[in-house]
This record gives sequence, structure tokens and C-alpha cells, in this order.
Amino acid sequence: MENGFIKVAAVSPQISLADCEKNAQIAAEAVIEACELGADVVVFPEMFLSGSTCGDLLLNNTMLDGAQRALDSFLESTAGTSAICFMGIPSVVRGKLCSSVAVCRGGELMDITYNGENQVYECVSVQGLTLGAVIGDAPDVAAALCRKGATVIANLTATPETVGSSLHVRRNAAVDSERLCCAVIRANAGLGESTTDYVFSGQCLVAECGEILAEKAAFDDPTKALLTELDLERIAAARMRSGMELDLPGDNPIFILADRETELTRVYDPLPFIPKDVTELDRALEIQSRALARRIGCTYSKKLVLGISGGLDSTLAILVAVRAAELAGLSASDVIGITMPCFGTTKRTRSNAELLCLELGVDFRCINIAAAVNQHLSDIGHSGDPAGVAFENSQARERTQILMDLANMVGGLVVGTGDLSELALGWATYNGDHMSMYSVNADIPKTLVRRIVDRYASTCGNEKLAAVLRDILDTPVSPELLPAKDGEIAQKTEELLGPYEVHDFLLYHTLKYGYSPKKLFRILCHTYGDQFSREELKAWLTNFARRFITQQFKRSCSPDGPMVCEVCLSPRGGWKAPSDASAAAWLREIEAI
Repeated sequence: MENGFIKVAAVSPQISLADCEKNAQIAAEAVIEACELGADVVVFPEMFLSGSTCGDLLLNNTMLDGAQRALDSFLESTAGTSAICFMGIPSVVRGKLCSSVAVCRGGELMDITYNGENQVYECVSVQGLTLGAVIGDAPDVAAALCRKGATVIANLTATPETVGSSLHVRRNAAVDSERLCCAVIRANAGLGESTTDYVFSGQCLVAECGEILAEKAAFDDPTKALLTELDLERIAAARMRSGMELDLPGDNPIFILADRETELTRVYDPLPFIPKDVTELDRALEIQSRALARRIGCTYSKKLVLGISGGLDSTLAILVAVRAAELAGLSASDVIGITMPCFGTTKRTRSNAELLCLELGVDFRCINIAAAVNQHLSDIGHSGDPAGVAFENSQARERTQILMDLANMVGGLVVGTGDLSELALGWATYNGDHMSMYSVNADIPKTLVRRIVDRYASTCGNEKLAAVLRDILDTPVSPELLPAKDGEIAQKTEELLGPYEVHDFLLYHTLKYGYSPKKLFRILCHTYGDQFSREELKAWLTNFARRFITQQFKRSCSPDGPMVCEVCLSPRGGWKAPSDASAAAWLREIEAI
């Protein structure tokens, strides 16, 4: 169970209706095969040993006795396996026929639960595991189990297939797993059941914290087991953040899972900040714009002032500013976009900045800061040598001074352009582009900035504006603080830091789940291993960990800005950390990989 992963299986083989011995043999073969594939938990459908559609045959002692003998046979046949099995069986409890669940492991019957009166089964290893069994659709039972500490719910069911039922099952599993901060392993009855009145499809799925990890579609091959991995650390992190009140049980059976490395087959989204519904990109821009419009109103600002570089971040910021001005009763001409070329500015970015403002109807101004920066460097005794951060930062701080002072002159508000990825990595000049009066991109990671701008280009209905936006999208990300080489950008951020998509992936899983460097490296290699080498990924992880931990001082005094994504770095409502923390522990763990 290395890094908190366990492999789970949901199985629904074709049964022989009412032939419990035959079904026990089928079940044992399925368990042995699942264990060979590394399964730690195997879940069967409701009433699997007999079939769920036997009707009054289940009242016959021949059937009931046969089910008990079949369970014994199943236990004998699986004595050499290690998986925890949840087997659906018929049984008589207090004189009443019940749909029950036999919980088995290694040939031993651990307990039997029935008709929703489910106990919680606790499994302990390095991270710990607690399971509960739910028969049929019983969200209240699942909730009660989760309050008792269950993080994994085995859902054994015999639900008929009807038009739309598969979608309903998927939606409910996703909602329940998110609401209860748990995983749901659902196995439904399938082929071999009676079709006298109903049809059963054998649909199986695994959901975790609101996400469908894997699914075996309705009427798919019954010989195939559905296998995937659960991330217990992710579930634990989600539960801690939820504040769920637990009523932990007393003594319970304890299972010890093998502490082995689990081969990963589950898919991690390489771009976790990007919404699946493209219209959510419009919503993100609208959230930013509404927030800025509110700030305009409460500060009585008459103008919006921002630096426009011809890069992605300032492009998104000016799109937001134009929309916010409209919402606040101002016009696009009340937005002042200032380009401030200096030593590293290229013709391409300078031209795109002007064209963008022209097409948006923004008040465009150009203030060349080269002379002012040279004077400043001379004043402080700097040689003008571009080596070292003083040369670069002097430009960023000069630009911020111009923006702040000009805003004071026109009764305006300085709109910040820096994004979430830059905040995470500390890739900003302290009291330079780090500072503004309202930071509209503060919760927008670089990958999302790119998608929002691309979406705007596709929907704006202005061909000239779209052409400028697409050229900006194609421009390498750069602060342009070092002298250009042959008129081209000399300082490319991603060549220095690593790809932003990798850093955003690391940022998302760090903020949302608190993963360790070792865990991050494992899922990073699993997700990006076909694109980049392990050495590259390790270097970028090292860079991320070092910068993320040590650059908190820039975030601790960052300006106000709206939360747009589900995680943020605001020192007020998001990430709280000391500015003087050491990254040594994280770096040691990475070095040991």
C-alpha cells in the first residue's frame, strides 16, 4: 500500500441462477484472478451466491442450506488469497430472509451483515483503511458508516437496467463519494439473473471523492473484472478538510493489508485546473470581472490602470478590466493600458500590446522606461551589467511605480496581472509586479490563463482581436527583463523553471491533498512519464518544492484578489504558512527518490 494506494476490484461474473455451488466456484476463480492482478479488496453483487431473482425459491431449505455450503466452499477455495471479499448471500436472521454480505479474507469468514444493519470493518496498515458494506441504494446507511470512520464503501446491489439508469447510478455514486469524502466500489448483478421481469446489466464502477475512477459499462464482458486504485491519502485529506464529525466504533476486526507497491492504472488529469465544460471558462472570467467591478464601486475609482506587456497574464487582466468597467458603468476607454518597454522588450510583444488595446478600445499609452532605469541604476552605483537580480528587478519596480503614481493622478485603481502559478513559485519581483491595488489573476494558474484567453479568442466575434490573442498565446512566456537577442525573447520562463503544466499539476495536488514529494513524484511519473524523463520530472519537482516553501513571504503580503478555483494561495482565506519555513525536509525526501 505504498503512498496510500490500494487496488480494488468490482466483479459481476455470469452466474448459474439458483446453483449456489457453481456460483461459489465462479466467485473463487474471480477472486484468485483479481488477487493475481494485485487486488486488495474484491466486491461482488448482491445475493451473488444464489442470484437475486430466485424469488420464493430462497424460502426453500434446499436453497438456504446450499448457500451456506457454497459459502464454506468459497472460503476453502480462497484460503490462499489475501484480498478482503464482500460476497452477497441469502441468509435467515431472526426468522427473516435477508439479503446479506459475507466479509471474507484468506478463507476465513470475518462477519456477516444484513439488510442495512451494517457494521464497520476496520483495516489498518501504514495509512489505515476502514471499510463498510451497503446493500442496494442506501445513502443514509453509507452516511452512517462514514460517520463511524468508513472511508471505503462496498456497495453490493441488484438494480435492474432501465433507460437512463446507468447515468443515474454514475451521478449518485459521484455525489455520494464527494458528499461523504469516501470511495464507493459498486458491483451490480448481471448475466445469469432471471429476465422474467427485469434485466440486469452487470454495471460496475468505482468512485472517489466525486470522481468516477473506473467503470465497467452495462452489458460489458462479464469475465472482465473492474480494477483500479484508491488513493487513501486523497480521501483522508478530503475528509479532514470537510470537518466531518466522526463517531468512531470500538473493537472491530482488524485486517492487515500487504505493504507493497501498487501498480497504477488510474488516470490523473494532467491539467487538473481546467474545467471539462468550456462554458466554465466564461464563468471564470465573469467571476474575476464581477469582483473587480465591486472593488471599483467601493473605492470610487474612475479609471483602471494596468501594465500591458503583450504577454498572457496582462492580456487576461485587460480582458477582465474591460468587462469590469462595463459592469461598473464605465467604458473601455476608462481602462488605461500602459506598455513600458525596456531592455528586454521585443517588437512582437510591444506590437501585440498596442494592437490588443486598440481592438478593445482601451486608452493605450507607451512609456519607455529605459532612461529612468539607467538613471536609477547609476544612482545606486550599479554598473548596468545584466547579471544579477538587481538589474532585472529594477525594471519591474520602475513599472509598478509608474502604474501606482499614474493611478493616483487619474483617480484610478491599479489592476494586478500576476497569476497563481507565479505566486506559488515566487516568480515575481517583490514590490514590483508582485504588488497592485487589486489582483484579478491571483487565483488563476497559468494553464487556466491560457485556456480562458483561448476561449475568448474563439468567442469574441472580432477577427482582428482574435488574431492578436492567438499570437499572444503562441508567444513564449517571459518576463522580458534581460536584453533581447537578435530581436527575439532571450529569457524564457519555462526553460528556467520547467513547464507550467507540470508545476500546476504539482500545485493542485499539494494544495488540495497535501501530498508528500514522494507521492507527487509517483503520480507525476505516472501522468507525464511518456512526455518527460524521470530526471527532468525530479528536477522540476525539486524546483517546485524549494520555491513553493521558501517564497511564502511574497504571498503573505499579496493584494486582495478573488478566489476562482477550488484552491487558492491567499494568506487570508487560502494557504496559511510561515514566511521563514525551511524546504530542507522536502528536498531531502526528493533527493532520496
